[in-house]
Amino acid sequence: AESMKGDREIVLAAVTKDGSALQFAAGSLKSDQEIVLAAVSRSGSALQFAAESLKSDREIVLTAVSRSGYALRFAGESLKSDREIVLAAVTSDGFALRSVAESMKGDQEIVLAAVTSDRQCGGSALRFAADTLKSDRDIVLAAVS
Repeated sequence: AESMKGDREIVLAAVTKDGSALQFAAGSLKSDQEIVLAAVSRSGSALQFAAESLKSDREIVLTAVSRSGYALRFAGESLKSDREIVLAAVTSDGFALRSVAESMKGDQEIVLAAVTSDRQCGGSALRFAADTLKSDRDIVLAAVS
């Protein structure tokens, strides 16, 4: 079975079916863009098993966080302040606000998207917002509505 972990065709088929199968792939295949993209397309949190270099690949990270905002926690630091990526993450999962760069926690549109998508949890994402936005009427209203 060890030799199968390095077989590109087998690994690609496996991650296409179950993204988390990436964790069992040979190291060289964890840095294969096509394989990692297939894995995060299926399961955003598979980003955690990708090679470090691909955790800063914009296309891969955007795909991952669009599927699961939670995946933002595994992204390269520079992408945690990328507006499009952050907005996709918090829209998918408001709790992802916890993982964004501090500079983004004061962005009204981003915080509003986070608390809106987090309504089923009572707007608890609000606690990760910058203090200035915790008293913003529109954001608080969105969090509690």
